Amino acid sequence: MKDTIAAVATAMTASGIGIIRISGPESRNITGKIYRSKGGKKKIEEVASHTINYGFIWDKEELIDEVLVMVMDGPRSYTGEDTVEIDCHGGVLAMKRVLETVIKYGARPAEPGEFTKRAFLNGRIDLSQAEAVIDVINAQNEYALKSSVSQLRGNIQRIIREIREQIIYQIAYIESALDDPEHISIDGYGENLLIIIEKLMQKMNQMIASSENGSLLKEGINTVIVGKPNAGKSSLLNALVGRERAIVTDIAGTTRDVLEEQINLNGITLNIMDTAGIRSTEDVVEKIGVDKALSLVDKADFIIYVVDTSTALDENDEKIIDAIREKKAIILLNKSDLIQVTGEDEIKEKLSGADHKMIAISAKENLGIDVLEETITEMFFHGTISFNDEVYITNIRHKNALIQAVESLKLVKQSVENGMPEDFYSIDLMNAYEELGTIIGEAVEDDLVNEIFSKFCMGK
Repeated sequence: MKDTIAAVATAMTASGIGIIRISGPESRNITGKIYRSKGGKKKIEEVASHTINYGFIWDKEELIDEVLVMVMDGPRSYTGEDTVEIDCHGGVLAMKRVLETVIKYGARPAEPGEFTKRAFLNGRIDLSQAEAVIDVINAQNEYALKSSVSQLRGNIQRIIREIREQIIYQIAYIESALDDPEHISIDGYGENLLIIIEKLMQKMNQMIASSENGSLLKEGINTVIVGKPNAGKSSLLNALVGRERAIVTDIAGTTRDVLEEQINLNGITLNIMDTAGIRSTEDVVEKIGVDKALSLVDKADFIIYVVDTSTALDENDEKIIDAIREKKAIILLNKSDLIQVTGEDEIKEKLSGADHKMIAISAKENLGIDVLEETITEMFFHGTISFNDEVYITNIRHKNALIQAVESLKLVKQSVENGMPEDFYSIDLMNAYEELGTIIGEAVEDDLVNEIFSKFCMGK
């Protein structure tokens, strides 16, 4: 890459500082044309690498801004190229004027994700690490951030390379044995290969299985609040969100569409959906809302079933209980501040053995909400998710590549078991090797690379 690119690397909003990033062979020369030190003697072209230099940005005789200029020569930079970062004042106009001046004197505007793309193309990071960069930026909770940073450090790269090394060794052994049968024997090789294949498949299947937890960490837990009309669903949403998000009235059927809100609960992200009350109705609009609610229950990661304990259970409750019986759910015995008509034992009987946690709350009076939050946290971090040093697959592209690689290894296993010639093994082993290579950016198409980096923000 012979051209030099530039972009604002910080948000285009009023802030204390703004950073203009420049990368390419002419970074120093371009900066030298517009930079003047306080005494006028320092030349950016001559300063040592990895230094910070105080001065001013000028466009000929026009003073643009007071700045700090950081110089980082390649390959010891983010992109692996000569890089200059100009720290200017964080006003939108100030950043815009500095960037315009940099471009005026020889740089071109960077495309979205082009700095990280150059880091990948220059071998500074692999493709899985590049994708982790945007995951770090978009992380919505501390666990998603921890997972993304783990990937950024190359944990996925390390595992994938280890698996690929074992596969390519087997390919090389087979090819060598076929070329030189006098010196390299393949007697009994199939049985040994089966053992190796089984271990590799086990490791990859573990990574595939982690994708469910990875998705929850990265995207949040899709949580549906369900119950009869006036059970207290909207009051619960307001209590969890901490503000009046949903309209609360005594009129049944007030909520007709799905209300969505995202909250961070003790480090996990809940994508909460308040749905229409479940009941039989002749109202066309309300019926659409009820059908939508039942559809969301079916697709949800987690369900909060709100029961109005001041009224008796009816056929609508039975419909809800049937829908959540096999789902991950918690049952809230709402309106605990009123006279109780429905108790925990009655609901347990209806559940027919399904083990769902039950908590007595009053959403209106904000009673028991703290217990609910603690219970949800415990359910996911001591049950569904137990975050440690395990590498989680959070990227659907990585998951699909692993699935395809496993399928190829299954074909190898089948060939061995069917007594096929050894050259059949090599074909499917190579397919697995190449599929895994797409995760870290080896044997990956240019179109895919461009698509990945197009999702990045400008300046990254």
